[in-house]
Amino acid sequence: MIDYPGYDHLIRTVYEHNQEHVFEYWDELSDADRGELLDDLSDIDFDLLRKLLSFKESIQDTNFDPAPCIPLPGTEREKSAYLAAGETGAAYVRKGKVAAFVVAGGQGSRLGYEGPKGMLRIGPASNRSLFQIHAEKILKYSRKYNTAVPFLIMTSRSNHYETARYFSENDFFGLSPEDVFIFPQNMIPSLDAEGKLVLETRKSVFKNPDGHGGSLHALHTSGVLAQLKNRGIETISYFQVDNPLVKIIDPAFIGFHVMAGADISSKAVKKAYLGEKVGVFVRFGGGSIGVVEYSDLPEGKLHDRDENGNLRFSSGNIAVHLFGREFVGRVASGAGIALPFHRARKKINALRGGTTAEIEGLKFEKFVFDALPLADKNIVLEVVREDEFAPVKNASGVDSIESAQKLMMDQHRKWLAGRGIRIPKKTRIIEISPLAAVEPDDINTDLVVPDEERVYIS
Repeated sequence: MIDYPGYDHLIRTVYEHNQEHVFEYWDELSDADRGELLDDLSDIDFDLLRKLLSFKESIQDTNFDPAPCIPLPGTEREKSAYLAAGETGAAYVRKGKVAAFVVAGGQGSRLGYEGPKGMLRIGPASNRSLFQIHAEKILKYSRKYNTAVPFLIMTSRSNHYETARYFSENDFFGLSPEDVFIFPQNMIPSLDAEGKLVLETRKSVFKNPDGHGGSLHALHTSGVLAQLKNRGIETISYFQVDNPLVKIIDPAFIGFHVMAGADISSKAVKKAYLGEKVGVFVRFGGGSIGVVEYSDLPEGKLHDRDENGNLRFSSGNIAVHLFGREFVGRVASGAGIALPFHRARKKINALRGGTTAEIEGLKFEKFVFDALPLADKNIVLEVVREDEFAPVKNASGVDSIESAQKLMMDQHRKWLAGRGIRIPKKTRIIEISPLAAVEPDDINTDLVVPDEERVYIS
């Protein structure tokens, strides 16, 4: 057994769990590198790894029906309910009860951009980044409701430093630095097919992010959740960084959530087509609401239609949620409820025999929608896809930069037209700054759009 002052207990733990192969290069390491390896190992929960190796994922419950959903307002009664919810939500925001939380651990490599995905420039006319658009929306909401909406940004180990520097160098895009919380996602070791830890380098273990479900745990372990409690925040508005159309602070959505006393509320859009790769909201036999991934939806239910010929399971999950702060605390602290891990076999790069080689490995992660069935009360709100969902996933085609920019411009054209504002025929590219408007009613009806090909309204 190796020895190193101050790490006796950790070293014994590694040997007791039969993971001593991680010290394969010990004799080749400098004293400082040995310390780094031991520090890396000290972050590992070895008891959890043992449980993850032995657990069996629960069989998908196929006894479910479509989840109940608050529909788009059509009748006068529904419109009145929306109006009341909007008033309740706006008052709640003004009291400083809401924080915005973006999951931003991804890189933009699939889109041809080497860097944090949030730094991808998406503004059709302004060339502003996703991060800037989100930050300026939050700044506008803060001004509109005369409050300070905290902006929580979860990064990953690979992009944390660059993201933090980006916000600092850009003066947090007008937000007060004490209202911006940037913190990294937790990491969990991957294992090889035999359940052994994998070395990434001679002095580090291969780890992967613990999934978007790990975002709730990261709020707790980073200390951000405690700071939110001290500030009187009760509701956390969760969204993903790659959706420039997201309505981060939605008074009606917040109002429905508050009036229902919900632990979690979610937004849904109608599936665009039968095979669209989105999870759907369901109600399980026991009464709880949840999400079934598109790949897990039984064939019969995938094609199931109602008496009008519409898909029964059509409420698609767009990863926009409201979480009660107290509920997040219960989930993240393990106080009786916790999100399950999911296991996946994937190729990983491992250090073997002094060289890096691709091996079959086991990765573990959590899904944020697994929190839904744990809630005592949750609601699902239907929204218009074209108004709130423009995911940037691909370099071209569906869900690409191009498609997202078109949706942004279509929305802004609709807003202007709704306010009676003429758009010159010459104008081909148009964009409204979030600082000018986050809702159509924010636009001054006296606005004159310049007769130019590219227009940015700020």
